[in-house]
Amino acid sequence: MADAEDEDIQRPLLRKFTDCYPLSKNRQRPRTGSDVEYVHQEGHYRVSTGEAMLDSATVQRTRWDLNYREAAIFLQEGENNDKFTSHPRSKDDLPAYMRTHNTWAQLLMMGASLLLLVLAAFEEPAIDRLLLPISAHATLELVCLLILTVELILRFKWLGPEKFVKHVRTMTKAVALVVMFTEAVVVIIRQSNHIRVTRALRPIFLLDSNYCRGVRRFIRQIILTIPAIVNLLVLLLFILLLFSILGFYLFSGVAGDIYFQSFNQSIISLYVLMTTANYPDVMMPSYKRSRWSSMFFIIYISLQLFIFMNIFLAVVYSAFINIEKKKLRDLLLHRRAACAEAFHLLVSEQNPDLVSARHFEGCMRYFRPRMSRLTIYLIFKHLNSSGTGKLTLEEFRDIYSSAALKWKKRPSDELWSANFKPPMNTALSALHHFVKQKWFDFFIYGVIFANFIWILIDTARISAAKQRSPDPNEYSWYIDELSFIWISGIFVAVYVVEAVMKILGLGPVVYFASGWNNFDFIVTFVSLVGLSLQLTSGHFYYIIILRPLRVLRLFKLRRIFRDVFGTLFILFKRMLSLAIVMLLLYYFFAIIGMEAFSSYTSQLVNCCRNSTVEGYYKYNNESGQDGYYYLNTFENIFISGVTLFELTVVNNWWVIMEGFSIVSTPWARIYFMIFYLIIMVVMSVVVAFIFEAFIFRIQYRRQMLDNQDLEDHSIRRVHLLLSRAEIEMCQNTESSLKGDFIRDRQQGVVDSTSGGSTIDLSSLSDQFVCYQGEKILNKDELSLKMYSSEVKKWIEEDLRSRSPQICVQLPVPSSDQTVQSASSSSAYVV
Repeated sequence: MADAEDEDIQRPLLRKFTDCYPLSKNRQRPRTGSDVEYVHQEGHYRVSTGEAMLDSATVQRTRWDLNYREAAIFLQEGENNDKFTSHPRSKDDLPAYMRTHNTWAQLLMMGASLLLLVLAAFEEPAIDRLLLPISAHATLELVCLLILTVELILRFKWLGPEKFVKHVRTMTKAVALVVMFTEAVVVIIRQSNHIRVTRALRPIFLLDSNYCRGVRRFIRQIILTIPAIVNLLVLLLFILLLFSILGFYLFSGVAGDIYFQSFNQSIISLYVLMTTANYPDVMMPSYKRSRWSSMFFIIYISLQLFIFMNIFLAVVYSAFINIEKKKLRDLLLHRRAACAEAFHLLVSEQNPDLVSARHFEGCMRYFRPRMSRLTIYLIFKHLNSSGTGKLTLEEFRDIYSSAALKWKKRPSDELWSANFKPPMNTALSALHHFVKQKWFDFFIYGVIFANFIWILIDTARISAAKQRSPDPNEYSWYIDELSFIWISGIFVAVYVVEAVMKILGLGPVVYFASGWNNFDFIVTFVSLVGLSLQLTSGHFYYIIILRPLRVLRLFKLRRIFRDVFGTLFILFKRMLSLAIVMLLLYYFFAIIGMEAFSSYTSQLVNCCRNSTVEGYYKYNNESGQDGYYYLNTFENIFISGVTLFELTVVNNWWVIMEGFSIVSTPWARIYFMIFYLIIMVVMSVVVAFIFEAFIFRIQYRRQMLDNQDLEDHSIRRVHLLLSRAEIEMCQNTESSLKGDFIRDRQQGVVDSTSGGSTIDLSSLSDQFVCYQGEKILNKDELSLKMYSSEVKKWIEEDLRSRSPQICVQLPVPSSDQTVQSASSSSAYVV
């Protein structure tokens, strides 16, 4: 292997596989000159130099630094699933690209986007104490728009006019910026607000943020699901119209039946009936005249609700499964292509098929700027499974999973108390074995169950005592409760003793490494505080409501409950994306609702006389008999959100719709109907991905784990042994990383799950330091492992599709190589 100085003067391979993964059809020829300059040819940043400087080490270092930067950009594009069409084209584009992808710049864009959304709380209509002067909120809006405009200009610079115009999300953002900037200027000039429905477009800027990739992904899945359900939606609406015609002719002559008096009213009534919100009210007038009329409604509800709505959900689920698998395939191939692009930028003319540790480190300095040299070397050594000291392309392709490993010195297998003096170490060792016994856990479970029974009894006693109290706002009934507080004290004492025993027996590090132990500790601590406050002040009695949380531990005993909680953990990030999507959807409709209906807030009180919803809006200050629905308004962004959530729940949503249609215009119903339709689609996708995650978990456990718990196999754990010389090399910042230690030392790999071992770690403890890398496998990695046979076909099809462009036939990895990043087995590598 060449030493560091030799590698300085080695030329980077100038794109040997020119047509393997073409980035642009517009190729530029390299320019020549006596000065070092960046040029773009065949998708790479190059340095064109005069013949006199061609062999200069400085020129070669500059050339390599360019390749490191571009390789890191390719890896980032693969990681973020960004298309290569947005790749910077030349040296002049690089500064703009780096500025827009700078962490602080992205945080600034995120802050400006969030501030734009928050401004809705301070603009009319708003709560009086939050309302800002027009000049103030309009100026803040202009500042935010200017910040976003600067980012858009920089994006235009490195994308170029053609790609900028073709990028849909960027063009949408640009149009929204122009419209909103113009409106903000008009507001400042006029010093008065006008109807600004365009404020509903503000979520566009947040969605374009780098930190909302998961949200964009969820919205993309919703959009991709729409074509599959359009035909079924048309069928639903066709049946709705058909039964509306029949209902009009059958029931329009029924005395007192206001639901089918006109064809329009018939459509509205059956649209609401599809959600069952007005059933059986809509049936009763005709049912009074003839009992046979019920068959009309039974048939309609059976068709729409029990058959077609379930088929609708099945279609959404099927489309979602196909989209998920296609997304997994596209992401895998895209990342493989990104790795190939980066790999060919890191090889030299002397070693066109291998990446050295030096060049790997150079790339990682830009790909993971905060990563230490030791971690970079650990990743390199882990990737280099062949033990040659240099990476092949297939080894390099595992960089995303390996870079996610969290490295630390491997903890000793000895008990934490092993170095304590006798008899302390003996006592703690015995305590360790005691708390590890199964019967100890079952005893605690029994205590928790008994505690739950007592909580039920205690709550019933408190309820009875409170009802006997003459004034429910006083705490005289609480005195009776204090006489039984010693029972709660016994349970809390058991929990405290359990926590102390486990901390001393297992050790603090091991104890707090468990999520369930952290949960138990927090609940125990809160219970102890609550018990103390109960004894000192009755005003803190409500803290005892936290005690039943410990009952959640009982659900660990059955596998089905573990699968449910495991599914929730898998879905946590996507649930967060869902929550953001719902909030942005609410924001969009809230802005439109405020602009359209905020002026009718006061008219809802005692409105709708002589209508079916009159009682819901009734207000009588003297009798206190209110319908309360007049509180569901759009007077500010917060109350609008509550109103939209009530519409989401569906129950009696038509009452809100009818109230606003009466006080404003019958056309107001369109707003509420569209909102329900969109919510129905979104919630169907939500149900689909919950089903998919749960079914995937069950299938993975059965196919891959022989019905073992997924939690025991969901952590990728790797152990590496570094020699003292390797550690000193990583600590010496004046020299580059080398792979000599990997190549010169015989490499042994031991699967710690197999029970065998060819390495005596105890005998190597003085010469080597063991490092442990861990990461929790995400759903995509588990999917790659379960679909390993399909993954191999995907790669083969991708290679065949690229065959006209491929200069050198690349090997197709085996199934084991393909899913190496999803492996959860532990290994020792020397």
